[in-house]
Amino acid sequence: MTDGWEWRRDGETPAPARPPEAGAPSAGPPAAPGSGTAPVPSAGDTVAGPSPAPTGPYAGAPRPTAIGSAAADASPWWSDALGDPWRDPAAPAAVVVPQVVAAGTEPEPVTDPDAPGRPTLRHLLLIPVITALLAGTLGGALGYAFAVRGGAAGTVLGAQAAEPPALAQRRPESLAGVAERVLPSVVTIRVSSLGGISEGSGFIASADGHVITNDHVVANSSGKASVVFNDGSSAPATVVGQDPESDIAVIKVNRTGLRPVEFGDSDALAVGDPVLAVGSPLSLANTVTAGIVSALDRTMQAGEPGGPVRYYAAIQTDAAVNHGNSGGPLVDGAGRVVGVNSTIKSLVAEGQEAGNIGLAFAIPINQAKRVTQEIIGTGKARRTVIGAQVGGPGAGAGGGVRLAAVEPSGPAAGAGLKVGDVILKLDGRPTTEPTDLIALVRKFAPGSVVTVEFRRGSARRNTSVTLAADAK
Repeated sequence: MTDGWEWRRDGETPAPARPPEAGAPSAGPPAAPGSGTAPVPSAGDTVAGPSPAPTGPYAGAPRPTAIGSAAADASPWWSDALGDPWRDPAAPAAVVVPQVVAAGTEPEPVTDPDAPGRPTLRHLLLIPVITALLAGTLGGALGYAFAVRGGAAGTVLGAQAAEPPALAQRRPESLAGVAERVLPSVVTIRVSSLGGISEGSGFIASADGHVITNDHVVANSSGKASVVFNDGSSAPATVVGQDPESDIAVIKVNRTGLRPVEFGDSDALAVGDPVLAVGSPLSLANTVTAGIVSALDRTMQAGEPGGPVRYYAAIQTDAAVNHGNSGGPLVDGAGRVVGVNSTIKSLVAEGQEAGNIGLAFAIPINQAKRVTQEIIGTGKARRTVIGAQVGGPGAGAGGGVRLAAVEPSGPAAGAGLKVGDVILKLDGRPTTEPTDLIALVRKFAPGSVVTVEFRRGSARRNTSVTLAADAK
């Protein structure tokens, strides 16, 4: 029995099929590999003998092996699949079985950057924001259209905006610029006494916490006070020293890094110069008022009943000053402190609450600074004297101040002044009242040399006096 294939050489006439012969001898066992002997066909196999390589579409393909032959027994039936004449030449030559990957060795997945991803939180928030903006723009446009149609936008208020004037630009030399620089150095001082809590003003004189104020602000304290700074913070303070006759006191807070004021020169002031008064009038902290220098060397005699009498040659100003401004700074147009606000004039009767009427007086900063340095250095200030006593009431009639007594070894005696001489001017300042001579003398530091114009009888004379410090 054949396998259905007819083996022949090219050009041969196919032989007719014949039935197998009974008892055909077997060819015997297959030859050993490598023996060079071709295997003998077994019973039922028909071999036409060797044939040349086939031609045509299947040229070069291995010849099929007869079923039941020795070659078929040595190899599985699928091993000659590539030699199958009915095989599709375009079919894959092998069956690929996916490889099993061990757990934990899978490669890291790679994400395609161009592939669409899930929206992020930013995208989710951006959508409603854009929607709200579009809706607001549309609503505003519709509202404006309805308003114009209804006549609501027909009236335009105000003129077209123009460039602000120079004063509105707040340059450093403007009043606003000066106030901005000075305010951080001004404080409010609160003192507790038997009569309650009183308030005044002061200003920082040194970065380590020294504050200048008026003596009458802390006069009734027990040596303790509190300071409220420009930013609203507060700190306890102790009284370093006081000089009742010059109305200057120094207190100190335990705080470093403070911003002290810049001191000016009170002797360089002129009538008409612009000034600012800074302080806490009527408990209104950080208040700034503006004015001009109304007069210079305005001699003042002040003091409470039963208290010391204060004399000083003051700077007069029309800046609004009220109760609570005492001890605050008077600054010039450059933001430098030129005086310490001290007293005001008022038209009210004694015992009534006084208010501003445009007449305020400040202690010259040259005098206040000198007294402050002495208080910080020694705990007290020296009082400047001329070594003479002025006459009683009416001594200044006809101009000048008459000397009632002259100390033998004092400055006046050393300059040749005698009892009965009339002092007309001190350092060029006229003296018409006894207060004038006392206040003008105390304006200068001990050791200062001043010119004195006086009258002896009918003759006018001039001399120079070296002022001294009081012995006490």
